Amino acid sequence: MPIQSIRSASNVAGMMKNDKVIQSTPFESQKSFGTMLKNAIQDVNVKQTESDKMTEKLILGEDVDLHNVMITAQKASIALNATVEVRNKVIEAYQEIIRMPV
Repeated sequence: MPIQSIRSASNVAGMMKNDKVIQSTPFESQKSFGTMLKNAIQDVNVKQTESDKMTEKLILGEDVDLHNVMITAQKASIALNATVEVRNKVIEAYQEIIRMPV
C-alpha cells in the first residue's frame, strides 16, 4: 500500500494540522472513508486492466517481456486478494456487531 494511501486512511478519523488531530464530523469521516474505498477499488481495477492488456500483447506476439507480464499479473492478483480479505474482515466485523445484544 502506498504511503499516500496510509496517510489518507489515518485522516478518516480526523484531519491532521501541524501534527495535531482535528476531529471531523461523522459526515466528513463517512465521505472521506467512502472516497478512500472508491480509490482503492479503482486502483485494483487499474491493476487488473493493465494485467489483461499485457497478457493480450503477449498472446498477440507483440514485443513484451514475459517477466514484465508475470510481474504485472502477480501485482494484480495480490491487489485483488488483499481487497477480498479486507472485504471478508469487514463482513465478519459487521456480523459480529449484529450479533451483539442491544
